[in-house]
Amino acid sequence: MTDNNEKIPIHDGYYFPRLSEAQCQKIHETSLEILDRIGVRLFLEEAIELLKKAGAKVTDGNRVHVPPALVEQALATAPKRVVLHDRHGNPAMPVEGYRCFYGPGSDCLNVIDHRTGERRKPRLDDIREGIILCDSLRNIDFVMSLALPADVNTAIADRYQMEIMLSHTTKPIIFVTYDYEGCVDCVEMAEAVAGSEERLSQNPNVACYINVVSGFRHNKEGLQKLLYMAKKNLPVLFIPGSTAGVTSPSTPAGSLALDNAGNLLGVVLSQLQREGSPVIITGMPPGHLDMKTLVMPYSEPERGITQALVHSYGLPMFSYGGASDSKLVDQQAAAEAALCLMAETFGRGNIIHDLGYLESGLTFSLCQLALCDEIVDWIKAYSKNFEVTDETLALDVISQTGPDGEFLNTDHTLKHYKERWYPKLFERGTYHAWLGKGGRSLTERAAKLIELALAEPRAPSLPQDVKAQVRKIVQRAEEYQEKS
Repeated sequence: MTDNNEKIPIHDGYYFPRLSEAQCQKIHETSLEILDRIGVRLFLEEAIELLKKAGAKVTDGNRVHVPPALVEQALATAPKRVVLHDRHGNPAMPVEGYRCFYGPGSDCLNVIDHRTGERRKPRLDDIREGIILCDSLRNIDFVMSLALPADVNTAIADRYQMEIMLSHTTKPIIFVTYDYEGCVDCVEMAEAVAGSEERLSQNPNVACYINVVSGFRHNKEGLQKLLYMAKKNLPVLFIPGSTAGVTSPSTPAGSLALDNAGNLLGVVLSQLQREGSPVIITGMPPGHLDMKTLVMPYSEPERGITQALVHSYGLPMFSYGGASDSKLVDQQAAAEAALCLMAETFGRGNIIHDLGYLESGLTFSLCQLALCDEIVDWIKAYSKNFEVTDETLALDVISQTGPDGEFLNTDHTLKHYKERWYPKLFERGTYHAWLGKGGRSLTERAAKLIELALAEPRAPSLPQDVKAQVRKIVQRAEEYQEKS
């Protein structure tokens, strides 16, 4: 670990840790003490028995005390690299070290229609269009389900979402399910697309996002999913999601120590279930309750502390950025998305999700997602390693041109001008050129880009027999709900 102000070039970028090595160690030791001395509650007997057999002590029925040795053993066997593949089985996201990947979030309760500007309830068509857009945007590396469709049975909406994601993109998928049975169904769909259980396990293109209440309390469904995915040798993202000031201390250090205890418990359980199973832990700071509004903001500046801690373990992490607390795609939405994406990238969060979120996670906007794609492109261009060579210094060209010449018609300019960054959405033409193209706002330009992407979907269709298998799983869930 270095001083907080030192820059380290890593993978075409920089790492700005906000915690020192000593601070990370202090938080880690506090998390160990929480697990060992205070204990955490687990609401799944199978998980409790796994820990008990490994040497954990259980009090008060389901309060589990995990000794530090179990944690250290799990940290030693948990993979430091998790590779997510595309639909065709090709490596697409080597999640490790200081690499950054970007994508949207899941299950927003509202959408802003890019055609009308209306805030309304989502429909399946919104998810389909969103996934097609994600597939077309070059800086979107993975997909999530965007929004919760209101035109289907919400109890099994996760199956509809998974069907759409598997059908309309070849990019890796991070899926969310509302219960354990949904997780099993979604994995079965992914296995059908991969061709077999073994193929999916060898080249996974899916990972399951698992939320538990906090570092203190681990709900039954979350633990069931964790153990199931570990048994399948499929990646999980384990996220203790406390609210600072409510379910964890209000101070960033205290809330982080408690949620990190939950992180470590997830690693321990995954490794007890299957040593070497892929687990990705949260690099997100615990959200805090804004005491003025009673809203949990998505764009607060308390970022980078969790990332530094996870980097000290060398484990893959799940992070977030590109979200805004604004209610529409406006100046606040652009500013907050840019600030948070810059902070998350320079903190080197591995999987950065929630691009496109508005209204503190309640609303999704395809226009905001397109804007975030442009911002990420800018950040990547900014953080590229700067090349200083004889060719880039161009002293010979400067000498030949001299003070009375110009560089516009030189071979050197022709060779290199395309290396500069050019925007897709940001406007940099003259005022009259902008007017000539319709005088559109950034949001209007984003809406036009979306329509162009929707007009020419890139992802090849699934084979008919695979489509039928996936549809059958959705129909099975529908029939079960009707009987329930």
